Amino acid sequence: MSASPSVVDSPALEARSVEKWYGEVCALAGVSLGVAKGECVALVGESGSGKTTLLRTFNRMVEPDGGEVWVGGRAARELDPIQLRRDTGYVPQDGGLMPHWDVLRNAAMVPWLLGLPEAEELAREALDQVGLPADRFGQRWPRELSGGQRQRVAIARAIAARPRIILLDEPFGALDAITRAEVRAHFAELRAELGVTSVLVTHDLHEALELSDRMAVLQHGQIEQVAPPRELIQHPATPYVAELLARAGLGNTTGGGSS
Repeated sequence: MSASPSVVDSPALEARSVEKWYGEVCALAGVSLGVAKGECVALVGESGSGKTTLLRTFNRMVEPDGGEVWVGGRAARELDPIQLRRDTGYVPQDGGLMPHWDVLRNAAMVPWLLGLPEAEELAREALDQVGLPADRFGQRWPRELSGGQRQRVAIARAIAARPRIILLDEPFGALDAITRAEVRAHFAELRAELGVTSVLVTHDLHEALELSDRMAVLQHGQIEQVAPPRELIQHPATPYVAELLARAGLGNTTGGGSS
């Protein structure tokens, strides 16, 4: 094994030939991917392609069967998994809010777990950043919120402790089209404001196009192509990428997103 890269020069996140099996099913077949500091990479592909499995290797919710995962220039296997998860923002598809905690307490969860004395203040700031001021929404219960508001609280919880990395697993997939567009816009503004490194799992290529700096297309546990959205749309590397783009109405068009 070569010497570990310096923390300064290394990607914020890196998968190196990562493999994962669930019984006889191969979820990841030697996947390699680096995510630069401050970058947003969208993992796209059909169900069962390995997107969520890859995402969860970055906070050790999934342990690889082969290869290595690096976080901030350190091997993830050397990091305490509980501390790693507290240091990494995570937004699951359903939001994962505690139903018996009010909005402010939900948003303060991670700073509180980290033992930060200013946990409530950080939660209030995070709620302000997602457009749900604590003075108005802090004492409400999750059941009293709309789906979009619950997802905003989940994002507030993920950013409250000011992590350098946020992982998002289909965070907007369960929302109606109008609410999804609204919450996506809030996330785009937040990412620009905070400069965090983020990995977004989505099956919606339009969403990936709007939010990501690069898109990684997975199929059967392998990466077919990694490229900025416009490059990927104009120059699909494999027939599968071209087919996926065509199904989304994006083939041979001028893409958006940053590159």
